Amino acid sequence: MTDKEIIALCRNEQTLEQGFTCLVSVYTKKIYWHIRRMIPDHDDANDVVQNCFIKVWKGISNFREDSKLYTWLYRIATNEAITFMNDRHRKQVVPMTTPGTDDNDHTQRISDEPWLDMEAVQKNLQAAIDTLPDKQKQVFVMRYFDELKYEDMEEILGTSQGALKASFHHAVKKIEHYLKQTLNQ
Repeated sequence: MTDKEIIALCRNEQTLEQGFTCLVSVYTKKIYWHIRRMIPDHDDANDVVQNCFIKVWKGISNFREDSKLYTWLYRIATNEAITFMNDRHRKQVVPMTTPGTDDNDHTQRISDEPWLDMEAVQKNLQAAIDTLPDKQKQVFVMRYFDELKYEDMEEILGTSQGALKASFHHAVKKIEHYLKQTLNQ
């Protein structure tokens, strides 16, 4: 089903639920993995995905089609992930655990999940991504994993393409530096 067909179903009161069900089935996996790369805990990522689709449900009738449907969805998902991360940072002013055991140690949390059998390289990459500032992390995830074009990212994040390219470049350099240091240990 095309995005236009999904939108048409969502705009009709009699087919709204059917359209929304189609939208969710088409985009849940993409949205989940987009969010999961920023929020490594599975349960937290699921909560953010649910919040995202609640916002989509409430706002689908106002979707103006100025952008592509997936761009609009990614913008909502990104904003929900940012809101979640900001709330989490505010709540954790003083860490209650020793370094390396902190609940925010994303690398440890991902590698501890029994159903996720990651290679060492993937763990190191995730650890490197976790060291990035939030903006660079978002840009890197969208460009590297989601393979979004800069023009789509510009719509989603409201940042110029030049700034996005610079953020991606800096993120790549920091990741390369981190991985080189890790390999030399």
